[in-house]
Amino acid sequence: MTIATEVLRQSVVVFSKNYLPVSRVNIKRAIALLVTGKAEPLDFTSGKGIAVHSPSVVLLVPEHIRLTITDRERVWRVPPVNRREVLRRDKHTCQYCGSTKHLTLDHVIPRSKGGKHTWDNVVIACERCNSRKGDRTPQQAGMTLRTQPKAPMHPTVAFSEQFWREQQVNLERQEI
Repeated sequence: MTIATEVLRQSVVVFSKNYLPVSRVNIKRAIALLVTGKAEPLDFTSGKGIAVHSPSVVLLVPEHIRLTITDRERVWRVPPVNRREVLRRDKHTCQYCGSTKHLTLDHVIPRSKGGKHTWDNVVIACERCNSRKGDRTPQQAGMTLRTQPKAPMHPTVAFSEQFWREQQVNLERQEI
């Protein structure tokens, strides 16, 4: 792999006009946003950037850019509770044993016991664990959930949380 293709694989964090981390874009998209005036550089660190060379110019692309245009916020709705979305949320893994084979939907509190078909009551379980649990709660069956089920969050909020978590880890590393 050449250095030129290595540079093109790098990415830049994009912030909204309100300084909310929105997404990560590839270097080509970041350059297009900067050149067209739709974004401006942000300098959170020591002014590091990614040097992009053309035949006549060396462009220093910052690691963080801020959008200067105001765009209506896209409406995002919580997806419906269905097999595909629950599989995605639970990463195609049984929430009781960790298996990735023969997966089914399981209601944590069984519907016969008043449990609802909602994001915080539906998980992915393998057929074996689902049969073992039966018409009982995980506590009654002596089983524990690997993660607490919850509704998916807005992609921007999820990206923002991950970004600030990474920034905190980087700060802690620098202090050591």
